[in-house]
Amino acid sequence: MSDIQSIKQRFGIIGLSPQLDRAIDIARQVAPTDLTVLITGESGTGKEIFPKIIHHFSSRKHGPFIAVNCGAIPEGTIDSELFGHEKGSFTGAHEARKGYFEVVNGGTIFLDEVAELPLSTQVRLLRVLESGEFMRVGSSKVIKTDVRVVAATNVNLTEAIANGKFREDLYYRLNTVPVPIPPLRQRKEDIILLFRKFVTDVAEKYRMPVLELTEEATHMLKSYRWSGNVRQLKNIAEQISIIEQNRMVTPEVLQKYLQDQGTTELPVLYKQFGGNEGLTERELLYKVLFDMKKDVTEMKKLVAEIISATGINPADVGASDHSLNEIRPYDKDIPYYQEPKYEKEVIRVDNDDVQDKEDLPIDYHEEIEETLSLEKKEKEMIIRALEKHGGRRKNAAAELGISERTLYRKIKEYEITQ
Repeated sequence: MSDIQSIKQRFGIIGLSPQLDRAIDIARQVAPTDLTVLITGESGTGKEIFPKIIHHFSSRKHGPFIAVNCGAIPEGTIDSELFGHEKGSFTGAHEARKGYFEVVNGGTIFLDEVAELPLSTQVRLLRVLESGEFMRVGSSKVIKTDVRVVAATNVNLTEAIANGKFREDLYYRLNTVPVPIPPLRQRKEDIILLFRKFVTDVAEKYRMPVLELTEEATHMLKSYRWSGNVRQLKNIAEQISIIEQNRMVTPEVLQKYLQDQGTTELPVLYKQFGGNEGLTERELLYKVLFDMKKDVTEMKKLVAEIISATGINPADVGASDHSLNEIRPYDKDIPYYQEPKYEKEVIRVDNDDVQDKEDLPIDYHEEIEETLSLEKKEKEMIIRALEKHGGRRKNAAAELGISERTLYRKIKEYEITQ
């Protein structure tokens, strides 16, 4: 534990969360090896610190270290940046150039946002990881390199593989040792520590009084979802420190800076937030509707119990030709679902026998109507979303909380024309 504390002090890590300590401990233990490490976690959790920890405690600590943001390099030049190129290999290549894997030979390379790599580059990276060999763009000469690779991503690579955006063999090569970084909402004990650190830094830098939190504001900070994690918390702490004149932060003050986002950890039907992981969008919709059906069924049971206890016929309550004073006793000898109806509806059963709908059990009617209702509601929601966004499927999919690919499938399934 003392080693973890010293690492926190050296790299400026603040937090008492057991999950955070576990991530630091894994990084410390894997550092002396040459195993490839994959750091996963949401954006803003501080993933960029862990490659530095691994490099510092490795046998390569005196070698070069370089961090590459794969998402910030254009697809057309990413191969040249990583593996170098020969003179004249493409327009603008006026001279030969070494890539990062050649420059960092004997050191550590950190590939941030590795999921953003094009598939063609992923093939090249896989070869480097397997054999330590690569070729410059425009060259047929094989170059050897000895580089420790640490990668990071905030993308669910399992889903990326299923969508054909990431190679499965590369995933297993990168994920030799996984280091998951917990989101801030799972580190509630660290939220106030981090907030105080950020406001203290601002106060010292600009020579102003330090912010203080009321008890209610403290609770509000802890209950907030923090979708942007530590980065978002730091931004808000700095904003309040600079803008607010009153140095006592109340919930009313916090609300001004959090008003555009949810302030509590309410359940959400979205695959990213857990609790419903493994369910498709359709299954999530059905789950909500079936829960509603369960509530309605329970309400029906309650009404039936009231009817049984009071002896009132619900068919007479509110009838247009009866006042409340004229409600007649309910005849318990007549089953409720056989009460006379003003209109007779004929349906076909098994595509063969024609029966009166009123002669069928209530449960049968409900099953037919609600099953049809589910698909009808889903279709209506899709049509409304498409109309709202002028047929733009990407925006409609975001509105519905489903992937664009799923929306395409639904449009085809329900034969929706735009």
